[in-house]
Amino acid sequence: MKAVHFGAGNIGRGFIGETLAANDFAITFVDVNDTIINELNKRKEYTIELAAEEQQKITVKNVCGINNGQNPEEVVTAIAHTDLVTTAIGPKILQFIAPLIAQGISARKNAGNEEKLDCIACENMIGGSQLLKKEVYQHLNEDEKEYCQHYIGFPNAAVDRIVPLQKHDDPLLVSVEPFKEWIVDESQMANPSLKLTGVDYAPDLEPYIERKLFSVNTGHATVAYTGKTLGYTDIGEAIKDERVLNQLKGVLQETGALLIAKWHFDPAQHAQYQKKIIQRFENPYISDTIARVGRTPIRKLGYDERFIRPIREAKKRGLKYDKLLETVAKIYQFDVPSDDESVKLQQLIQNKFAEVVKQTTSLQDQDLIGEIATQISAEFKK
Repeated sequence: MKAVHFGAGNIGRGFIGETLAANDFAITFVDVNDTIINELNKRKEYTIELAAEEQQKITVKNVCGINNGQNPEEVVTAIAHTDLVTTAIGPKILQFIAPLIAQGISARKNAGNEEKLDCIACENMIGGSQLLKKEVYQHLNEDEKEYCQHYIGFPNAAVDRIVPLQKHDDPLLVSVEPFKEWIVDESQMANPSLKLTGVDYAPDLEPYIERKLFSVNTGHATVAYTGKTLGYTDIGEAIKDERVLNQLKGVLQETGALLIAKWHFDPAQHAQYQKKIIQRFENPYISDTIARVGRTPIRKLGYDERFIRPIREAKKRGLKYDKLLETVAKIYQFDVPSDDESVKLQQLIQNKFAEVVKQTTSLQDQDLIGEIATQISAEFKK
């Protein structure tokens, strides 16, 4: 079996690559990083280190690489003959790889290839594969789109694995936490017969995407923004502070109540899921800097992002969101000169709080805007 994977970074090698290799795939990594691509082609293998006390090492073999900037035609050929396409390249980059995937699909059609193929975007976003499909379709003619309807799938996926900030002498070595979760929407698959061991398949992915977004992403950011207001620079140190831990637990209690009400998750199972998340954040081997976890604060204040969306939905259902509000107010205090969005946010906050809230969150609910503005004011007075 063959797989083409876009993105030879830490998640690509340390999560997706590991899972594909465990399923006996030969993996072609596609990236513009010359150093990594050259080393992959030279060694044909790399090492993953689990960030835990045992520091278990896993060797991933049968790999190679293509620099898509230098050899795009090789990428097209690889897609024409592959059994699976995956990405872990960043949501904003999907539009730039879409033309190559489209050309690969065209090559499959022209060769009369009727083997079904799924393209799975393993990105930290909702609806990543469907976004990729939209971008790919912009580069296909009507006949090619018709071919896709029969033979090409773009099933959405939810992925979860923390990769700590790291620096190794070996450019291919990657350290990742032991925990990993990869869920694929089987209803959108073109080839449902090809299912990977270590991957879960669900008929409806949205509950699991929201569970991850509102628990892991919201929780991690809560530790960062709360820790920053208390003077911490490191996630591992911040979460040792009872004030930070209690804020995290309060936020997870509110998002958990929403998730249970909305998706009918089993309360006991969800409590265990939250307990595992807290343990992951407390793992000293995957501690990260607060500046990195809290970066791009304006994006994280987005209407459908990890804070505003659960606040909106909790309010709609008459559920509590006090701790979420407190954390949002702390985001407006996130002052990191090396972060462009932080700098912009600090400039904006000099104006009226309500105006800044409306501008950064896109909220129209005047009552909710007022609640957030009041909370910001209270935070700045502390």
